[in-house]
Amino acid sequence: MLHRRQFLTTTASRLALGSAAWLLAVRGAWAFPSYTVPLAQLQEMVATKFPRSVPVQGLFDLNLQAPQLRLLPAVNRLGATMAVDAAGPALRRSHGGTFDVEFALRYEASDRTLRAHQIKLGRLDFPTLKPAVTDLLNAYGPVLAEQSLREVTLHQLRPQDTAVFDGLGLQPGPITVTAKGLEVAFVRKP
Repeated sequence: MLHRRQFLTTTASRLALGSAAWLLAVRGAWAFPSYTVPLAQLQEMVATKFPRSVPVQGLFDLNLQAPQLRLLPAVNRLGATMAVDAAGPALRRSHGGTFDVEFALRYEASDRTLRAHQIKLGRLDFPTLKPAVTDLLNAYGPVLAEQSLREVTLHQLRPQDTAVFDGLGLQPGPITVTAKGLEVAFVRKP
């Protein structure tokens, strides 16, 4: 009888501990539900938004090609390098170069998209232009970066991507750049 009681007590304790561990695991998973968007998906979506032409005060146009995205998890941002062609009345011929930027991301609830914002220009580089012209382009650089990439959509969440979270009263919240892509955390709706 004593062995049976010890067995029942031990079994009940193990079940209680197992249940508690399961609840903690579920609560831990519940506390940070998320949706991951791989880099390849981001690259596909952004490619549909290019090429783009950005006029520079009637002097010339910059024609930007689709950027090559890179994940920057250490600073929670994305980087993009794109080929750019400068041509127009102020330049005697077309000049090819590169355009490098970094940006953060934000969620736009109206159309369920992840968009570029807080854009920082790295540098515009044109090997065939005179240094003074390249310096002029770089002086306009932040405005050009803002005009060319402001609010570029990198991903659009489909209703089926968020249906379970919507039903639980959650909405997309913080976006974290990881080595695998973007992780969109879900938080309680206000």
